[in-house]
Order: sequence, then structure tokens, then C-alpha cells
Amino acid sequence: MIQNVGNHLRRGLASMFSSRTSRKSATCAEGDGAMTDGEGYRNPTEVQMSQLVLPCHTNQRGELGVGQLLKWIDTTACLSAERHAGCPCVTASMDDIYFEHTIGVGQVVNIKAKVNRAFNSSMEVGIQVSSEDLCSEKQWNVCKALATFVAHREITKVKLKQITPRTEEEKMEHSVAAERRRMRLVYADTIKDLLANCAIQDDLESRDCSRMVPAEKTRVESVELVLPPHANHQGNTFGGQIMAWMENVATIAASRLCRAHPTLKAIEMFHFRGPSQVGDRLVLKAIVNNAFKHSMEVGVCVEAYRQEAETHRRHINSAFMTFVVLDEDDQPQLLPWIRPQPGDGERRYREASARKKIRLDRKYIVSCKQTEVPLSVPWDPSNQVYLSYNNVSSLKMLVAKENWVLSSEISQVRLYTLEDDKFLSFHMEMVVHVDAAQAFLLLSDLRRRPEWDKHYRSVELVQQVDEDDAIYHVTSPVLGGHTKPQDFVILASRRKPCDNGDPYVIALRSVTLPTHRETPEYRRGETLCSGFCLWREGDQLTKVSYYNQATPGVLNYVTTNVAGLSSEFYTTFKACEQFLLDNRNDLAPSLQTL
Repeated sequence: MIQNVGNHLRRGLASMFSSRTSRKSATCAEGDGAMTDGEGYRNPTEVQMSQLVLPCHTNQRGELGVGQLLKWIDTTACLSAERHAGCPCVTASMDDIYFEHTIGVGQVVNIKAKVNRAFNSSMEVGIQVSSEDLCSEKQWNVCKALATFVAHREITKVKLKQITPRTEEEKMEHSVAAERRRMRLVYADTIKDLLANCAIQDDLESRDCSRMVPAEKTRVESVELVLPPHANHQGNTFGGQIMAWMENVATIAASRLCRAHPTLKAIEMFHFRGPSQVGDRLVLKAIVNNAFKHSMEVGVCVEAYRQEAETHRRHINSAFMTFVVLDEDDQPQLLPWIRPQPGDGERRYREASARKKIRLDRKYIVSCKQTEVPLSVPWDPSNQVYLSYNNVSSLKMLVAKENWVLSSEISQVRLYTLEDDKFLSFHMEMVVHVDAAQAFLLLSDLRRRPEWDKHYRSVELVQQVDEDDAIYHVTSPVLGGHTKPQDFVILASRRKPCDNGDPYVIALRSVTLPTHRETPEYRRGETLCSGFCLWREGDQLTKVSYYNQATPGVLNYVTTNVAGLSSEFYTTFKACEQFLLDNRNDLAPSLQTL
């Protein structure tokens, strides 16, 4: 599943990242954490690389080749992972990458990598890439990336030390990394479920055949011999080198469709399935799977074998890359249609449409900022994984914010507020003499919430999506002088702790369902981010925290309570405490499942 990338430093004539600088940076970071420019704190796993783009690094348009950039990204990320692990690390995967800006000759590429979170033997590394024009001093964001590395020792099994986040940003990334890891593990199943359960529509019969290009005309096959410069000191091929070779054959395939010089805009997740060593022959195959109006998907496959007579080939990697063709004004041009071959070609054609939908879901739901996400997002089985991720990660990021202010405390129930961006958020906290796992079971079933929360008049389970996610239809009584009651369609996502110190999480957000549209009987309410976090404080002792990012519909109610003009917050939260105490023995047999 992995490709080793090791300590690949001295690649490229213009490298400003010498081994001397690396040792000096490591000494500063691992000592008192002081940066050479005088800043007070620097993440001890942070590694920076700066490269001057020379003509030998560029493509036919005079822009930095993406393959070269991928090698630099992979090297920087690996150095960060090895700094934390203290031993060689191998690339396991690279998440989706969206390229926002091209980089020209004479500009500088700045790459920064740091470990977001360490698990047992793997770790997530966050990478930021920017470009800099030395003459005008302008800077641009190029892309962000997330890579997974695995620590590797030949003799002993590696158990990584945990990351201790210090800044608000580090705490957010550390908290959300566990959710991203969960999403990676179910990625393949998400594709299979979409293809199995959703009909992929196409318009092959209605397309203008005169502008169609047979897919077979775009097929490319190329072989590379892995030499010592392509590998680390252990003889394993650099993951970044394989990614660069893949980008090369994909670009050729895309060019054969459009008869122009295409631009790579996005790469779907790289996942290394096996190792490759010096002496391997790598066979790289690429073909255009589908061409949409302004973009095309190219599929790339890498196989390895040792000897010419060897018949069995090892599958190393597969990836899907999205290309566009830009005109003189950097606007995407119309592309010819692709005519797939019967059989596997038609299957790849339809799968490309499915992946396009998933990419849009991921980019729309996962990548955009919280303030850019609409309150209610349409739910369907194909985007469930990403909605669940957004639901949990949004709550975790709200919890990790540092500017919470204690507004009041009554009967050991604390009320905190946070004014941030466009939202006013509040946070209630108390300690309850109930086991954390039992409190998690009680609070994660929204059908029991009317027993303690008067704002929930009725709760209907609409769909049990899976073990951790469910959709509910909630009605509430008339509040705030309105003439009609409210109703909500809520996605509830629950998570057990990933590691010691992590909380149990119950995240809530609004979604829309075609079966539960807004009706004249109710005012449709919405919640963007709310839910519980439960920390185990000891035996039969749990810290219960409730968070809510106030939406316009409930803002007046929230501010009334925050200002002390109403005590409903405290009354409701104390009722929650009593509910947990009264039912702390009811679910004891179910605790074994947690």
C-alpha cells in the first residue's frame, strides 16, 4: 500500500533547501521552538522548501510542470513526517489536489509541511504551496494537500508519539484529522455504492458524432526503469517520482483528445497499493475516460515487474486527473466528445461521470469555508460520506476555537459565547455523574430528546443511514411570538473517540430531503452547526458540552439568554443532567458495543 520517499533533498539545481539548512532548522524547531526570524513559536514538525523555477522545470507553456511540483511536495511532506517519527517514512496516499494558480519561470515556489496528527504508525501531513514573484513581491496560493505517511522500520514495529497541538489552527487540524482518516478508509466503498445504487445518466446517443474522438486514440503506454536517482537510500522508489511519471502520461493522453496543450486542474486521491524498488520496470497506462463540456478525466494506472520474462505485474497505483484547455484569456475551451469502446470503455465512461459528481460533492461540501456552506444541503446517498464529514468536522472546529468567553455560571452550569465572523455561538458545559459511553448513547438518539428538551415537541426517525448517521424530522412548539411552530430536517452524526483524550461527538446539521419538503403548517428552521462533545473525566464522571452556532432564525432567542434576560438555557441543560441521571442504568447492556 505504500511507496517510500525517504530523504530526497538534493534534487534540482536551484534548491534553496540544503542539508545544512535542514539540520539548522531541525535544531531550532526541536530545541526551544524559536524561528530564526524571531517568531516565538514554530511547529516542531514544520519543514519549508523554496525552489526557484528554472527553464528545465517547465513545460511547453513556460509554466512549472505539475510533475516536478508533485516531487517537491512529496519530498517536503516526507521530511516533515520523518522529523516527527525519527525514522524513515513511506507515502501511503495523497488526497485530492486542486491547482488554483500556475507558476512561471523565474518565480519561487514555497512549500510548507507539518504533521497534523499521528495515529499508531501513520500520520497526516498538511501541505501548503504558494508562489512568489521576486520582482513585484506578489504572492499566490497554488494548492493545499493532505498526505498520509507510514513510519517504517525493518526490525521493530513503530509506535508514533502523539502530536500536542498548541495554536488554534493546530488544534482544529488535529481534531479534524481523525474524521478525514475515517473518510479515506471508506472512499472506495463510496464509489462502489454510488455506482451500484445510482443510475448514471449520459447522452451518448444524442451527441454530435462528427466531433467525437474514439477513446482508443487517446491511449498511452510508457515504461520507466527505476534507477538509483529515482529512489531513496533504502532502494524504494520515491512516491513523488511515480506521481510525476503518471502526470506525464496523463498529459499526453489529454493532448491527444484536444490537440492542444492541456492544463491539469485537479488530481483525485493517489493511493499507493504496493512498493517499488530500484530495478523495477514501471508500466504507465493512461486513457481519457470521459470528456465533459470544458473538462476531461484521464485515468492512469501503474504496474511493476522485475524481469522482462516476468508475466505477473504488480499494481502500484491508480489515479484520475482532470484537465482543461485554456485560451489566451485563461478561459476553458469547449472539448470534443469522447466515444468509449464497448465493454470496459463504456464502464470507465460512466464511472467518470460518477467520480465527477463525487468530486463536486467533496469540493462543495468538504473544501469550502464554513461561512460559504448553505444552511441546508441536499442529502442523497452519494454525498452522505462528505455531509457526515462536514457535520462532524464543523463541530470539532467550533470546539477548537480559542476565543470563548465565560458569560455566566449558575449552579455549576457554565455559559460561554463566541463572536466570530458572521456567527454568534454559545457553549453550555457541566459535569455529570454518568459514564461517558452511556451519556453518548442517551444523547445520540434524538427520539429521546423531547424527554428533557421542551424545544423538541416530536422527533421522527426518517432514515437510519448507517451505524453512525441518522436523519430525523423534528418539530418544535411556537416560540418568540411566531404564529406557527417550526420543523427541522436534521442529520445526526455520532463518533466514538479515536484516541485517549478525544471526546464522544454528536453533531447536528440541517439537510433537505425530497420526501420532507417545507409545508404551510410549519416554519422550516435550520441549524448549521450544533451538537454535543462528551469527555470522560473519570469513573462515572463526564463533562457534557453543548455547542450551537446561532442562525438568524434563533438569534433573538439566543441573545436573550446570553444577556441574562432569560434562564431557559440553564433550565434546559439542568433537565438534560436529570435525564442522564435518571437513565444512567437503562442502557448498561449496550455499553459493550462502545
